[in-house]
Amino acid sequence: MHIIPDSLETFLQSYPPDVRKLFGATRDSILDLEKNVYEMIWDNYNALAVAYAPADQLRDAYCHIAVYSAHVNLGFNQGAHLSDPNKMLLGEGALIRHIKIDSAEILESKAVRKLIYEARSWSKQMNPWGALPTGTVSIVKSISENRRRPKF
Repeated sequence: MHIIPDSLETFLQSYPPDVRKLFGATRDSILDLEKNVYEMIWDNYNALAVAYAPADQLRDAYCHIAVYSAHVNLGFNQGAHLSDPNKMLLGEGALIRHIKIDSAEILESKAVRKLIYEARSWSKQMNPWGALPTGTVSIVKSISENRRRPKF
């Protein structure tokens, strides 16, 4: 289990415990594959969004977590390009696809780990990674003054 920084933990407090647990499990799945990464945080109007990248810019992100009041989405920024033999990816946009995480068990599947790994590989092909940070570097990118989601 990876330690969640205080700034991120503060944003998660407005969610029910089961959703916070899903977030933690999803985050762990990403960080287990790449511990040296930028974690960019947006406390948005309708969701908490956290993106993972080799640099501190959203354009470099290969995956993200969106936290909603009853579930978590594991998103892939180039998801339309990923192989998905298990038909897990949802969405019809030009690039982004996601998996709805409503239980931690789904994160233990080889198919999900393969998608995360493939997303990292795709990112490296699109824009070769430079020097990675040492450890996970969390950066709060924005905090929305107004929030639609209910407070827990």
